[in-house]
Amino acid sequence: MTLFYVFAGVAVVTSLLVIAQRNPIYSVLLLVASFGALSGLYVLLDAPFVAAIQIIIYAGAIMVLFLFVVMLLNAPHEDTEYDERTHPLARPGPTRAGSLLAVALVVELVWALTRAGEAPSPFPEAGLSSIAAIGRALFTEYAFPFEVTSILILVAMVGAVVLARRDERARK
Repeated sequence: MTLFYVFAGVAVVTSLLVIAQRNPIYSVLLLVASFGALSGLYVLLDAPFVAAIQIIIYAGAIMVLFLFVVMLLNAPHEDTEYDERTHPLARPGPTRAGSLLAVALVVELVWALTRAGEAPSPFPEAGLSSIAAIGRALFTEYAFPFEVTSILILVAMVGAVVLARRDERARK
């Protein structure tokens, strides 16, 4: 029960800090930390596959896309004298958070892979039992929502590029 409160607290605090940050890069990285805490909650719910997907898809792919969009739009960032004097690995920001999240991903994947042969879930009627069944359902029963989501992400990327180009032309 203690881990639940730790993960829930981290998720709430990092989610609040996402909207309180002035630097959009820090906001994206805090959102990754929030996704990591949610992944920990999924592990506590005995859903290691969902936890791993949370990290790999959301914290990995989607947040990289967000970072590219933020950088493409040339969002301003603040460089302080402390940032210029300090080695990047000694800074308290993104590098340490990224390292911590990488270690959490490895620990979570090892835990999920070692639990593959253990007793079934206490909630057998709650969902699909194997990854193969999940994949089959995703690409048959839920193929349309899956493809709509990919098109939505593509349209968002194209829209970000169009907005960035329009801003670039306005400056010239």
